[in-house]
Amino acid sequence: MTNHEIAIRILELSGGKNNIAGVTSCVSRCRLEVADIGKVNTKELEQIEGAQAVVIAGTQVQIVFGPGKCRKVAQEVASAAGITYDVMDAKDLKSDLAAKNQTPFKLMLKKCAGIFIPILPAIIASGLLAGINNILKNFIPGYSESTFAQLLSVIHQTAFNYLPIFVGISAAKTFGGSMFVGGTVAAILQMSSLTGISVFGITMQAGRGGIIAVLAITAFAAWTEKRIRKFVPDIIDIFATPVLTVFISGFVGLLIIQPIGGLLSDAIVNAINFGIEKGGFFFGFAMSAVWLPLVATGLHHGVTPIKAELQNTIGNVPIQVMCAFVGPGQVGAVLAVYLKTRNTRLKKVILSGIPVQLLGIGEPLIYGVTLPLVKPFICACLCAGVGGGIAAMLGLTSFGYGLSGLLLTLSLNKPLLYLGIYLLVIVLSFVVTYFVGFDDIISE
Repeated sequence: MTNHEIAIRILELSGGKNNIAGVTSCVSRCRLEVADIGKVNTKELEQIEGAQAVVIAGTQVQIVFGPGKCRKVAQEVASAAGITYDVMDAKDLKSDLAAKNQTPFKLMLKKCAGIFIPILPAIIASGLLAGINNILKNFIPGYSESTFAQLLSVIHQTAFNYLPIFVGISAAKTFGGSMFVGGTVAAILQMSSLTGISVFGITMQAGRGGIIAVLAITAFAAWTEKRIRKFVPDIIDIFATPVLTVFISGFVGLLIIQPIGGLLSDAIVNAINFGIEKGGFFFGFAMSAVWLPLVATGLHHGVTPIKAELQNTIGNVPIQVMCAFVGPGQVGAVLAVYLKTRNTRLKKVILSGIPVQLLGIGEPLIYGVTLPLVKPFICACLCAGVGGGIAAMLGLTSFGYGLSGLLLTLSLNKPLLYLGIYLLVIVLSFVVTYFVGFDDIISE
C-alpha cells in the first residue's frame, strides 16, 4: 500500500474525516485527535500495513509506524482529512471534547513534549558534534590546539548557549503567547549585565534558574499577554500589549521567578549529583529500570526539562546514558522471543523493530512485542537497570540529550565503555528472557 492508501484506510477506521480534530506526529507515531473515540476501530487499525501497534490515550489515537514512516503517513492523513498537519508532538487542541478528557498532569506532559520536541534536532546535532570533538581530542595528539578543534567547539556550543532562548520561543507558542515575546523575556534572564546587580541584598546572576526559570517566565508572560489583550484597544494593541507584557514579565521574572527557579534548579541538580555519588549502582539501576515503563506510558516527556536543566547547568547529562540501556535490554529480550515464538507476525515485528531500536526508537518493540508478552518487558527493564547501574558507577555521561542507542556513542565521554556495557545488557537480557520464558501468542 502507498502512504496515501494507508491514510485513506486510517480515516475509514477512525470514523471518517469529520471525526478527526487534529493530526500530529512524533518520532515514531502518527497521532490523531478524534471527536468520538467510540467510532475508532482499534483492532482493524492494528492490521494496517506497516502498523506496529495502536495506543489509545484519551481522545488521541496513536498508530506506531516507526521513524520516517509515521510522519509521511500523518501528512497524508491530514491532507486527506482536509486539515493542517502539525509536526509538533501532542498538539494542544482547544476543543471541549479534547479538553474534558485531559487531566492537569496529562496536559503538563503534552506541553513538555510541545516545547522540547521541536528543539531536539538542534540539541542532537550539537551533542553529536561535541562528542565527536571530544573523541578526536582523546585520540589525536595536538588536536585540541588546532584551529579546526576551536571552530568545531564554537559550532557545537552554540545551540546549548542559546538553549534558554530557544526554549522561551517554543514555550511561548505552546502556552499561547507571542513566540518572540517569549524569546525576549527568556533572554532577559540570561543577560550578562545582570550579574552583580543587588536587589534587596541579593546579588543577581545571569542565567540563574536555568530552564526552569525560563519555562516559568514564558508561561507567566503568555498568561499576562492574553489578559492585557482583553482590555487594550485594538488600535494600540500592536505596541501596547508587547510593551506591557515585557515590562511586567521582566520585573516579575527578575525579582520573583528567577530566585525561586534558582533554588529549584539547584535542588534538582544537587539531588541527581547526590544520587550518582552516593547511590552509585542503585541510583543508575532505578533510573534505567523505570525508563521503559515511562516511555510506554508517555511519561518520559516529563523528564526532558530535567535533562535540559542538567545540560544548561553542568554541561552534560548523565541520566541520558542511564536511560539509553533500555535499548539493549529490549534487543536482547526480543531476540530470545524470536527464537522461541511460533508466531510469524511477531517475528516480522521483531526483525523490523530491532534496527530502529538500535538507533534509539523503542516504541515498535514495546507495543508490538515486549509489552503484550509482559515477561520480556519486565526482563528488559531489569537488565537495563544493570546497565544503568554500571554506567553510574563508572561515571559515563553524555554531552547532550536526544540521542540514544548506538548513535549515543558519539556524544559520550567514554564511548568504548558504553559499547561494552551495551553488549553486556543485550547478552544478559537474552539469557534472562530465554530462561524466564513467556506465554506465546499463538494466533496470527
